[in-house]
Amino acid sequence: MSNTLNALRKQLRLKRKRLSRYEQKRAEHQVLIQLRHAIQFKTATKIGLYLHAFGEIQTQKLLELCFQQKKQVYLPMICNMNQTLVWVKISANQYFNKRFSHHALGMKEPMASRGKHVSALDLLIMPLLACDHHGTRIGMGGGFYDRTLATAKHHPYRLGLAHSFQYIDEQLLRQKWDQPLDGLLTPKQQYRFSR
Repeated sequence: MSNTLNALRKQLRLKRKRLSRYEQKRAEHQVLIQLRHAIQFKTATKIGLYLHAFGEIQTQKLLELCFQQKKQVYLPMICNMNQTLVWVKISANQYFNKRFSHHALGMKEPMASRGKHVSALDLLIMPLLACDHHGTRIGMGGGFYDRTLATAKHHPYRLGLAHSFQYIDEQLLRQKWDQPLDGLLTPKQQYRFSR
């Protein structure tokens, strides 16, 4: 299965990379409309988000919406000791002034030495490469989200963001360490899963 999974990852990365700037902006706008009306977003105070870097659904407008609605925004930072993610609160000023450091894996991180455990968040909005109808999430392969969420069984609400082609009709093989989603937003639809 690992060869099949690697092939799927490669295929989806390539498809994501080939999206035009217009297609990316349109997808972000459509997801933003759905997120604005999602009950999980409306009731959340502390929201974990990501800074897009690899063709994921872009998050600029989502972050701006959070700041407009006075939500507390947290971004992931890799903890090198145990290869999990901690969540660092950022201000609108930090975001708009682009005060981030560059991680060796290619993404930007908040500049801070300490962060909160993922269970402190109300809503975690995360990227993915693929998701099936059971909420099985396939990430980039580093396992950071899986390791992090393994220590937070019930909180926060786990919401994936994906382009429509990343929702897979066939059932993906869920490994014992894979952490499923509670919901998924694509530009065209919202899905809910039971963990």
